[in-house]
Amino acid sequence: MRPLALVFFLLCAPAHAVVDPREMLPDPAQEQRARDIGRGLRCLVCQNQSIDDSNADLARDLRRIVRERVAAGDSDAEVVRFVTDRYGDYVLLRPPVNAVTIGLWAAPALILLAGGAGAFAYLRRRRAATPPEAAPLSPEERARLRHLTAE
Repeated sequence: MRPLALVFFLLCAPAHAVVDPREMLPDPAQEQRARDIGRGLRCLVCQNQSIDDSNADLARDLRRIVRERVAAGDSDAEVVRFVTDRYGDYVLLRPPVNAVTIGLWAAPALILLAGGAGAFAYLRRRRAATPPEAAPLSPEERARLRHLTAE
């Protein structure tokens, strides 16, 4: 039973590296830089997965581009700029705040404010729609009520 469990856990364990060993740079420091840069770049095919974690062909191509730029001596910022110039800010897992992406960054706060305003308006309308409390009965009305309920 233990060997079966071991095989099951090994098959279910996530892959530690999607990178093909043939893609890796010979210099470990450069390879680490390329991996760090790849963790900040989004796979354009996958949903919110970095190119370092993706098996998609486009992610493989992006990893290759990053490694080529790192091997050519580009700094991390130059590599990221090179990729964003080709694919836009969408390729970044953490896009910058600028005129194009301000809606993306402001959307959660705007949705929360709109929800709060909607709840406030709903509660005000509900309170206004509640009928006013009935006026107390006069002595004549009470006497008539007692007479009607006594029958």
